[in-house]
Amino acid sequence: MLRGFQVVSFKESQKINLPKRQTKQAAGYDFESAEDFVVPSIWKLNFVKIIKGILNSLQLSNQDYEDANSALKPVLVPTGIKAYMPKNEFLMLVNRSSGPLKRRLILPNGVGVVDADYYNNEANEGELFFQLINYGVKDVVIKKGERIGQGIFMPFLTADDEEQPQSDRVGGFGSTKK
Repeated sequence: MLRGFQVVSFKESQKINLPKRQTKQAAGYDFESAEDFVVPSIWKLNFVKIIKGILNSLQLSNQDYEDANSALKPVLVPTGIKAYMPKNEFLMLVNRSSGPLKRRLILPNGVGVVDADYYNNEANEGELFFQLINYGVKDVVIKKGERIGQGIFMPFLTADDEEQPQSDRVGGFGSTKK
């Protein structure tokens, strides 16, 4: 087994579909939401207060800014899927082309990078999540089984004179910190 997908063990009874390509020439494997999920519109959240305040030259507190930043935090939509691959590959998570156009959903980081050592990590068994922000004016309801993004397996290269990292992954989503 060189590369592929599995359902995480704690969701095996939930009828999760493995990602699949929709056409013969498709590069990406479509991922589905593992559960019903609501992605709130950013326009309904506290950050609108900041925009009004800035436009009207109002005095804004640090708490106002913290509230706005908190409101703009992406949601993590679970897939119930983990991916395995060789150590010289990664899985690139990207928008479906229809996401921004039809539903106003975007990945705020542009792309997600899932390293080979994320598979079966001790924090969450390597479950993949899609970070999403809804820049539309209405909340978006995602139903379980709806396609939310796609993943593409990619090789990568390392520098000749690289100092080899010595640490092993110990956490789940966003666990590597500096």
